[in-house]
Amino acid sequence: MDIPVHQDIKPIIEVIQSEYHTKNKTEIPKYEIGIILGSGLGILSEKIINPTVIETKHLPNYPISTVAGHAGKIVLGELSQRKVIVFSGRIHYYEGYTPQQVVLPVRIMKALGVKGMIVTNAAGGVREDLRPGTFMRITDHINLMGMNPLRGLHQNELGPRFPDLTSAYTPEWGEVADQVAKKQNIPLKKGILGALSGPTYETPAEVRMWRILGVSAVCMSTVPEVIVAAAMNLKVLGISCITNVAAGLSNKPLDHSEVTEIANQVREPFIQLITAILTELE
Repeated sequence: MDIPVHQDIKPIIEVIQSEYHTKNKTEIPKYEIGIILGSGLGILSEKIINPTVIETKHLPNYPISTVAGHAGKIVLGELSQRKVIVFSGRIHYYEGYTPQQVVLPVRIMKALGVKGMIVTNAAGGVREDLRPGTFMRITDHINLMGMNPLRGLHQNELGPRFPDLTSAYTPEWGEVADQVAKKQNIPLKKGILGALSGPTYETPAEVRMWRILGVSAVCMSTVPEVIVAAAMNLKVLGISCITNVAAGLSNKPLDHSEVTEIANQVREPFIQLITAILTELE
């Protein structure tokens, strides 16, 4: 493999290569684009052509996803005639894993040759026009998680010590997404993502603060993966599915079942949007 692979993930890459070879009787190819699927959005992985499915529980030292709506599978194959590696089942910081464990999917993507990543999530709408069922393209983020996955001993092969996040969300890919959404007649808002550590939902007072800070929607993921992707010079497109309004903006209490329910309702336009975007990305 001609791409630097850090010692920590070599055993994982070796198992993925071995399982792929066993199932397909050929060497694993380089992949073009990696996709991380958020809560309730795993349906996209079922659309992969010629899939090779690897359960993450079979990977050495790989964290097990414990959250409903996260299948814990890596699916390698083709989608929209692009070679993709799809992570159906995210690792969350609030599950008790380290920041370095949370970003393992991005490290694996890079090692398997991808040049860019589409990262998705379920998020709570803070801005008034971001109602449940809305899609939001992430233009920037504010890290409110109290951690950074690059903290600690620096490893040169994983990127610079002080990476620039000015264009962490690749503007060119964002423009492609906007154009595709317009052609597909799928409303796609734009906004700034705020990332919280979780697992509690935010308080009404915190939501008022996020609005003052300019946060459009909040989630409990995504930002660590984007930080690492930017450090490793991967292109990034971020899409949030707004599955609930943030605390204090409705009369009913927040519940994770609402997240999965709304995600199920929008899965067809979600699949349509992502597959169409894949066709146009360069």
